[in-house]
Amino acid sequence: MITCSCNRTIPFDETALERGLRASGLPLEHTLSVDRLCRIDLAKLPAQLGDPGDELVVGCTQESKLFEEVAGVRAEVAPLRFVNLREQAGWGAQGARATPKIAALIAIAAGARPEPGPGVSYRSEGRLLVIGGADALRWADRLAGSLSPTVLLADATDASLAGRRAYPVVSGSLRTLEGWLGAFDARWDQANPIDLEACVRCGACVEACPEGAIDASFQVDLEACRGHRACVVACGAAGAIDFDRSDRERSGRFDLVMDLRRHPAFTNHQLPQGYFHPGPDRDAQADVALQLAQWVGEFEKPRFFRYQETLCAHGRNRKTGCTACVDVCSAGAIRSEGRSVRVEPHLCAGCGACASVCPSGAMTHVWPAPPALGDTLRRALAAYRAAGGRDALLLVHDAESGAALLEGLGRAAGPAVAAGGAAPAITGLPAHVVPVPVHHVAAFGIDLVLASLAFGASQVAVLATGHEAPQYRDALRTQYGFVDAIVGALGLTGRRAMVLEAAEPLELESQLAALTTAAGVAEAARFAVSVEKRRTIETAIEHLRLQTRPAGPAPATVPLPAGAPFGTVRVDPAACTVCLSCTSACPAGALIDDPQSPQLRFIERNCVQCGLCVTTCPERAITLEPRWLLDRAQAAAPRTVAQTEPFACVRCGGPFGTKTMVAAMVARLSSHAMFSGEGARRLQMCGDCRVVDQFTAPDEVRIQDLPRGKPRP
Repeated sequence: MITCSCNRTIPFDETALERGLRASGLPLEHTLSVDRLCRIDLAKLPAQLGDPGDELVVGCTQESKLFEEVAGVRAEVAPLRFVNLREQAGWGAQGARATPKIAALIAIAAGARPEPGPGVSYRSEGRLLVIGGADALRWADRLAGSLSPTVLLADATDASLAGRRAYPVVSGSLRTLEGWLGAFDARWDQANPIDLEACVRCGACVEACPEGAIDASFQVDLEACRGHRACVVACGAAGAIDFDRSDRERSGRFDLVMDLRRHPAFTNHQLPQGYFHPGPDRDAQADVALQLAQWVGEFEKPRFFRYQETLCAHGRNRKTGCTACVDVCSAGAIRSEGRSVRVEPHLCAGCGACASVCPSGAMTHVWPAPPALGDTLRRALAAYRAAGGRDALLLVHDAESGAALLEGLGRAAGPAVAAGGAAPAITGLPAHVVPVPVHHVAAFGIDLVLASLAFGASQVAVLATGHEAPQYRDALRTQYGFVDAIVGALGLTGRRAMVLEAAEPLELESQLAALTTAAGVAEAARFAVSVEKRRTIETAIEHLRLQTRPAGPAPATVPLPAGAPFGTVRVDPAACTVCLSCTSACPAGALIDDPQSPQLRFIERNCVQCGLCVTTCPERAITLEPRWLLDRAQAAAPRTVAQTEPFACVRCGGPFGTKTMVAAMVARLSSHAMFSGEGARRLQMCGDCRVVDQFTAPDEVRIQDLPRGKPRP
C-alpha cells in the first residue's frame, strides 16, 4: 500500500492507520507514504512493486493512468488497485479526523476480487437494423463501411433513396422487437404499396403518378393518391407495387439495433445489450454511432445469478404465490412459468434486485457473491474501529454515477473551491461516512445490511442517483423497513437502514447532515456471510440480540409490516378440516403433517410468507402474520396448529380421513341426489369399502339388469 498526502492536503495519522490495517486481517503492508507520488516521488514507485504476483494498492485515482504506465514495465506484476483517499476522506471540513475512514477505504480496495464463474456469451457480426426516417438513411450511409446496416424506413418524409443500393432498405411500422446483442428478432408490417426490396428505383412510377404522390423515397403518399394505379402499370414486370398486398408481415434477425424514433421499442428501464435508442437527438445519435463498431465480435459477461427451483415460492398446483423477482426486474429478464420462473441470462443486467427481494433464497446474486462482499465489509469495519473510528455509516454506491457524485462532493469541499469563496460552503463527506462501492446498489439486500450492523456499522445508507429503476428504490425501502423494525425492537432505535436519493453534491451533503448519528454494537461479529441469505439474516440478528438491550421488557416477537418474508400462520380450528392440501402447496416445508395422527404442524423458521397456503386452503382457514420470532430454537421446532380425530369407516371400521373433513364433505353434498340415502353412507366409507358396497348392494342397478334391445336384422 502506498499513501500520498497530495501535497499535504490529506492529513492522516500514520500510527493509527497502521493499527487499522493490521486489524483488518488482510495480508497488506503499508510500504510507502509520500507527499507528491505523481511528481517528485514517482521514481519511488517501481521499488514498491514487490515480488511477481504481488498487488499494489495506490491511494490516488487522479493519476492512475500514469502509475499504470510506470508499473507496466514490470509485466509480471499484477494490476494495480486504486483508492480515492482525497475526495472521499482527506478533503473536507472533517478531513483531519478521517484516518479511520482511510483505513477502511484501503481495506475495501484490498479486499478479495470477485471469483470468475460461468459466463454468458454473445456473438455479433455487425448486422445493424436502423429504424427511423431520413436520418436513418444518413447514418446507414456512414456506417456501411464498418457494419452491415439494414434500414427500416418507418417515416418516409424527406427521405431520398440513393441511386446505388449499398444496403437493404425496407419500409413499414415495427410490430415487435425481441432479443439481445447478436439475436434481435424484428417483425414489421409493410403498409405501403411499394415494396422497397423489389423496387429497382427506376423512377417510372414517380413520372407516371398524376397526383405526384410518389417522390424520391419511392413510397406512395396514400393521402395524396387517388387510385389511378398508373404507377402499377408503369412498374410493369418489376412487380414492386401492390395496393392489395396480403403478405404484409416481414421479419429479420439482427445483431444490433439503432432506434432513431422518439419512443423506444422496449419499455423496460434496462434496455437489452445491443439496443441503442438515441431518439431524434443528433448528438446522442453521433455518440451511439461511435459505439456501434465496438459491438462486433464475441463477448462474454458473468452469469450474475443462480436460481434454485426447489426453493422457489412462485407457484404450486396452478396457484401463484411470490412474484417479487418478476415484479422488480427492470430488464424484463424474469418471467413466470407456472410453478417456477425463468431467467434469461442474456437479458440479465446483474443488478441483483431479484436476490434482494427473494424471500426464500431461491434467487442468489453470485457475481459478485455475498460472501466476498461480506468479508470485505467485516475487514473494513475492523480497520475503521482499530484506527479509532466510531459509529460508522456505510454509504453504499455504484462505481459509476455514485462514485462520480462522491467525487464531485469531495472536489467541491477541496482547498481550491474553499479558497475561492464563490461557491456555497460545502463540508464534504463526514469523517464517519465510509463509502462502499458495489456492482449495483439493488443487490445490497437485508442480509448484507444486517451483517454490516453486526460487524459494527451504526447505519447503512444506499445512494440512489436517479439512474436506477424506480422499483429498485421502492423495493430497498420496503426491505429496509423490515430491518428497522427488527433491530429497533432489539434496542437499535432510529433509522439504521435507508435509501438516500441525490443527483447533486449539495443534495447528498444536506441529506447526510440531516441524519442523526447512532451508536453501533459494542462488540463486532466475526461470522462469515453465507450464500444462504436467510442463514446470514438469522446469524446477524442473533448477534445483535446478544449485543443490545431494549428500553423495556425484551419482546418475544417483533411484528413486521405486510410483505415481510418472515412470520407465522394463523389457522382457524373451527374451519380447518386438516385436509393437508396446504402441506403439498408449501414450497418451504413450513407446513407439514404428522404421519402418526391427523395433525397440521408448522415450522416458523421455514416460512417465507408467500401466501400459497392461503390461496390453496379450500376452507379459507389460513391467514398470514408477518413477524420475527426471537427465540430461534422455538422457531425451528414444529408446533401443532390444527388437529382432529381420525374418522372410522362405517363398514370396516378402519381409519381414513378426519372427522371434520368427512363431516364437511357430507354436509356439502347432502343436497345432491347422487349422495342421498345410501350414497351419503358411502361418503363415510374408505375407498375399498366404497367399491365393495357398490357391487354388493341389493338395490344397485347393474348393467346386466338393463333390458336388452332387439338384434339388428
